[in-house]
Amino acid sequence: MIKLRKSRERGHANLGWLDSYHSFSFSSYYDPAYMGYSVLRVINEDVIEPGRGFGMHSHRDMEIITYMLQGDLRHEDSLGNGSTIHAGDVQRMTAGSGISHSEFNASKTAQAHLLQIWLMPEQDGLSPGYEEKHFPLAAKHNRWCLIASREGRDNSLKINQFVDLYASVLDQDVTLDMTLDSGRSYYLQVAQGSLQANGQDLQQGDAIRMDGETRLDIRALTQAEVLLFDLPPHHIPATQSI
Repeated sequence: MIKLRKSRERGHANLGWLDSYHSFSFSSYYDPAYMGYSVLRVINEDVIEPGRGFGMHSHRDMEIITYMLQGDLRHEDSLGNGSTIHAGDVQRMTAGSGISHSEFNASKTAQAHLLQIWLMPEQDGLSPGYEEKHFPLAAKHNRWCLIASREGRDNSLKINQFVDLYASVLDQDVTLDMTLDSGRSYYLQVAQGSLQANGQDLQQGDAIRMDGETRLDIRALTQAEVLLFDLPPHHIPATQSI
């Protein structure tokens, strides 16, 4: 079964300094039909204006992944970490028993464009943690690149949930496939460009969720960047409020 989620159907908030689209219920956007999918709780597409950002705030019991598409983001947290991540970088923060952090566009002239992803952890009360890695274009170019996994295998970020997260950057007309486990759930998010996936035409911000499927076939209609989540079966409720 395949279900399409169009970009225009997402929640939207424009605060002037932040333009954000919400794939699932978040902040003032609430839709009981989109409280999450399996353990995937949040995908926010954020564009942050130069020099602006989120002041110090707290989270707990969530795996938070930041996928940079464009620009520079400055991160500081209560664990003492401080760094600037760039396009091609992926950051993982285990909120666990509690962590505070801030994130600001590090540029005074250019926007920062990113996807912020929240996954519910396999257990609550974990020790907070932080990790970041750079994944060069060559690692994602016309192929699947594992960027996060439970075991941190193949040099991916280690997350505390039975999830594999892949990324790919495709040239126009390139095809890419993957054999799927029909007992798992999958979520495909188009980060940039347009493509066709299992017969569905998808634009930037569109997504499909897949249950009971055994194969994924993609053809890029333009140059495109895409994320694929391999998730536990979706009947696991994703109901944590934000």
